[in-house]
Amino acid sequence: MPQHAPSTRVCRDCDGFATVAITTGTRNLDGTRATLTVACLACRGTGHATPATASTVPAGR
Repeated sequence: MPQHAPSTRVCRDCDGFATVAITTGTRNLDGTRATLTVACLACRGTGHATPATASTVPAGR
């Protein structure tokens, strides 16, 4: 069976992967890698796109 597309719009900048963990190259005292968690700036970490707003400029200008 074909899968249906989700009804919510996916963020075009992060493609729905809104939060990522980036390794810093250092290790913690227990030996695990130190990571930074970074959220997408366009969707603010939600993974969903907001609909475009209507323009306030008249069409003939």
